[in-house]
Amino acid sequence: MGCPQPAIRHGGVATGDTKGKAAGHMAEHHFFATISRMKYIDRWALMRNARQENLSEHTLEVAMIAHALCTIGNVRYGRNLDAEKAALVGLYHDASEIITGDMPTPVKYQGDEIQQAYKRVEQGAVETLLAKLPDDLRPTYEAIFAVSDDEDDVYLHRLVKAADKISALVKCIEERNAGNSEFDTARTSIEAILDGMDLPEVRDFLDEFLPSYGKTLDELLSSVDAQ
Repeated sequence: MGCPQPAIRHGGVATGDTKGKAAGHMAEHHFFATISRMKYIDRWALMRNARQENLSEHTLEVAMIAHALCTIGNVRYGRNLDAEKAALVGLYHDASEIITGDMPTPVKYQGDEIQQAYKRVEQGAVETLLAKLPDDLRPTYEAIFAVSDDEDDVYLHRLVKAADKISALVKCIEERNAGNSEFDTARTSIEAILDGMDLPEVRDFLDEFLPSYGKTLDELLSSVDAQ
């Protein structure tokens, strides 16, 4: 009688063990592969761009700025904001556009009826994305897309919205510095919106960090930050 062949292990599961193989089989989920398609969604579709911006670039910038705004709020204004959550909300805040595309602002805010209809479309897209998660992970990601009644959480989402506008303002500045005047009207409009938000964290960020945007790398590295 021949000696039994040893089970070959692959990925922690013994391939010679049928029971282990069945137990090790996991269902396929498409959430992160779908999220990764943000890089294919171009923003500012109605504008002539000196440099095209995609959704992945935008959401990363929003995440960083939202984290900064919450940190400013906590350190300087005695707030109790979850800066890490703000970064996550910023990363996923436009994820629905993977399905809907980037709706141009003049269309999205043309009237209450269109705005409400688009919100329903966005929510449906979010539900489609969440359905691509396994059941045990879904609640964690639902919390990123949801806004609670908690006062701090509501304020956090206001700062994420402001971060979204600041990112758009940065885009306008970069386009102007590239010799493109196409974004001048958008810049004026965004500046007015940010001013109307009346958020001290936003004021501090615009005063202290915004002037550096548009500088060359040599200028950024050679200058000494003021204390």
